[in-house]
Amino acid sequence: MSNRVILSGNDAIARGAIESGIKVVTAYPGTPSTEILEYIAKNTNNDVHVEWSVNEKVALETAIGASYSGVRAICCMKHVGVNIATDPLMTLSYTGVNGGLLIVAADDPGMYSSQNEQDSRFYSKFAKIFCFEPSNAEEAKEMTKEAFIVSEKTELPVMLRTLTRVSHTSSPVTMDKIEKQRNTKLEIDRSKWVMIPSNARIRHKVLNEKQKYLLKISENSRFNRIIGKEDKIGVIACGLAFDYAMEFYENDFSILKIGTYPLPVKLIKRFLYGKEKVIVVEEGEPFVEDVVRCIHNNVIGKRSGDIPMELDINPEIIARVLGKDGVKETYKSRLSLPIRLPVMCAGCPHRGTLFALKQNRPRVIMGDIGCYTLGVQKPLEALDSCLCMGASIGKAAGMSQSGIKNVVAVIGESTFLHSGITALLNSVYNKANILVLILDNNTVAMTGHQPTPVSGINARGEKTSRISLEEICRACGVDSVDVVDPYKLNEMKEVINKRLKEDGVRVIIARRECVILRGIGRGKQYTVDGCKACKKCLELGCPAIGFDSKNNTAVISYLCTGCGICAEICPFGAIKKK
Repeated sequence: MSNRVILSGNDAIARGAIESGIKVVTAYPGTPSTEILEYIAKNTNNDVHVEWSVNEKVALETAIGASYSGVRAICCMKHVGVNIATDPLMTLSYTGVNGGLLIVAADDPGMYSSQNEQDSRFYSKFAKIFCFEPSNAEEAKEMTKEAFIVSEKTELPVMLRTLTRVSHTSSPVTMDKIEKQRNTKLEIDRSKWVMIPSNARIRHKVLNEKQKYLLKISENSRFNRIIGKEDKIGVIACGLAFDYAMEFYENDFSILKIGTYPLPVKLIKRFLYGKEKVIVVEEGEPFVEDVVRCIHNNVIGKRSGDIPMELDINPEIIARVLGKDGVKETYKSRLSLPIRLPVMCAGCPHRGTLFALKQNRPRVIMGDIGCYTLGVQKPLEALDSCLCMGASIGKAAGMSQSGIKNVVAVIGESTFLHSGITALLNSVYNKANILVLILDNNTVAMTGHQPTPVSGINARGEKTSRISLEEICRACGVDSVDVVDPYKLNEMKEVINKRLKEDGVRVIIARRECVILRGIGRGKQYTVDGCKACKKCLELGCPAIGFDSKNNTAVISYLCTGCGICAEICPFGAIKKK
């Protein structure tokens, strides 16, 4: 018997996968997708294999192997992770699948925790696979279950595109029974699985022939529907934008809800018939709007400039394009909240490393993706670039090959394992002159402290092999590998200074566990006595350190975790342990 519980969109996706009888779950942690795997790990036993893979490409390839074996698998990642997984994805639609395979792509309109905005629907179109887009948690669960059915019917992977506000918003979800896992049946078919040109040409034709069937599924899907009376004004709303549109629905316009792709063109044409004006609201690019513009000549949306092309849609935007008076009071109050920039935690080991690096004044510092990226902000301003996962080492090598001296790459240990190893190998092989700082805090801190191969813990918290960063670096051909505690600031400064003067590829591993993992250092906090108001300690940008202008002294708050870096840099010894 079913019951209703409150779940986030991510938890609902996870629940839908569990109810579908999944066998294998793979992912790389990345906001806003992270919680899907975590929910499954907490709510299943060892009959379900759950793993944090080293990157999204490996995660998808592992899920593909499971699907070939005849079991259901789900692979989760954020939108930029799809870029990493694209290589296997584009050929996977040729080979097809056996057990149902769902790829969850969590897009981040507004870039709340990402370096770009991108619309994963284009990847589903590019790969010629079916895609679902939920508008709330209940629909996210139902679409997840439907996705496995569609995947097995079409023998193709299916994508589910979710959004930050769907993934992290909670609403009532119906809990249904859990299906039994499919019996594993391995049937090797080289004509499908081996993509040599002679086979690939045949499989490409098969994929193209399936497109009519995918369109038929979309045209008849219960996730696409028309709401309201026939009216001169029509609103086409996709995913979360549908919920926003419904907030202002007063039976004065009709709505076509879109939740599946390829687009149900016949349904769209039927909806557009007799309309004088059509408003298209969707997150991301004008994916649907461009199709509607080919059918109708009066379309309001992103192309017309009425809805911004950048950032996420909100009720205020929907109210304006619908000609409504305003937005809900709760949303107005959210708009008035003060802006609070993200900062590295008090006691974060990355702060010491970046401070020491700045004291040595290298010519350029290529940054990467992680908590340490926040070091670009004042007062540290310790990074000059951030592009994508693992790019710091390759960019640094490119600058050194261009003749720039004193080039440094800064990368976290999880990012290094994700996609930095090949760049390091390439740098050594091609004789680059760079210093690589690997910031090892023993976790993927930015996405919620997931374990890494360095931690020796897997997704279920079980002990497993512990990978040595030093051995990996030496295996890549790096001769100079130092391991330094970033809390020992003077030692860190000396090692960086020494290695900057050398040639070749050098690696310094700054090793200190994330302050959140080791816990707040109660009883070890510092205090200020005899401050000379030089404000040197403020250069750290630590949220535990402030300045009392009235008394002309630095102050240390309860946020202090006792790392002691501020005491080490105070030129007057005014910062002491309590």
